Amino acid sequence: MDDIYRQDPDKGADNLLINCAGVHAGDRLLIVHEDPALGWYDREAPQAVAARARKLGLAVTMLEVQGPSQTGALPPEILDAIAAHDQTIFFARLGDQNRFSPGGAAKPAIMSYALDAEMLGSAYGHFPYAAFVDLKDALNDTMDSAAEIHIGCPNGTDLSGHPVIAPAKAVDVTIKRFPMGIYKPVMAAGFSGKVALTRHLTPTGSRSYSPASIPLRDTVWAYMDGNRINSFEGAPATVSAVEEHYSRIAEKFGIDPMYVDSWHSGLHPACRYAAAADDNPDRWSNSAFPNPRILHFHTCGAYSPGEICWMVFDPVITLDGKALWEAGHLDRGFNTHIISVFEKWPDLQLLFDYPARQIGF
Repeated sequence: MDDIYRQDPDKGADNLLINCAGVHAGDRLLIVHEDPALGWYDREAPQAVAARARKLGLAVTMLEVQGPSQTGALPPEILDAIAAHDQTIFFARLGDQNRFSPGGAAKPAIMSYALDAEMLGSAYGHFPYAAFVDLKDALNDTMDSAAEIHIGCPNGTDLSGHPVIAPAKAVDVTIKRFPMGIYKPVMAAGFSGKVALTRHLTPTGSRSYSPASIPLRDTVWAYMDGNRINSFEGAPATVSAVEEHYSRIAEKFGIDPMYVDSWHSGLHPACRYAAAADDNPDRWSNSAFPNPRILHFHTCGAYSPGEICWMVFDPVITLDGKALWEAGHLDRGFNTHIISVFEKWPDLQLLFDYPARQIGF
């Protein structure tokens, strides 16, 4: 247990470089890192990765950048730098904005959701990357094979439906997430019911806009049927604020405001968000989402991931009458595919026995 939970940034860096990126001596590595003055990433995590990369025989270039632009496009100088290197790792929101099409890399770029040295050095950062790829694959198959899925939560979410398997698409090979914290989105098309919206509406990380989030003083109920939001209901002032926020973002980007694309929950029990969510709701929602106590929806825009995120806390996700997730706890005996993952990676049992429960509040 001590080995799993002890702080070890070097071990986290090796997990990122070797297990996720698959680097080799002689590779040219570009580390794009965000100015720490912006309050999102620290400087120590990318420096730790750079130091380990050099010890592994890589040629490392460090490139400091500012925050994301409203266009969501990478500046030409960054694209040129990516093209000149074999590997690119983003400790910067620019990578998250462009997770579907950064382009120019010889190998998939990597977006780090380990924001600082503490997260990189924790079990979130250093538990073997492949274990969570295997768990993600098992959960993908489990969700796809369900006839009916129900989502509930302590705030009263009540949503039911069946997974609609999206037509085969080109595999996204331009970006990898590190750590692996989510399974593939479940399409909203087959679901109907109500979702309890609490605390904040936040961006999905797709594009930058201001204000980035709005507080929800009261619970607002989002009634949806398939991909459509039929109505928002609740305290009139809060509902008006929600509707105005949706209208503003939709008008800004010329998108369908009342579209719900998909949802998924976190899967990494070592993801811990120790700061207060209210201090920076955008940073919180785009960093805490891999914790299994959080399920989030992608809305506002008929594309993945849309622009506005709904966060649902301590969800109960039931498949064909049997709970798969309950308030962040996974039924590890749910089916043979999930059982086989825990047999292959026995230390996962301990990680799920002692999960991080801090999610910003």
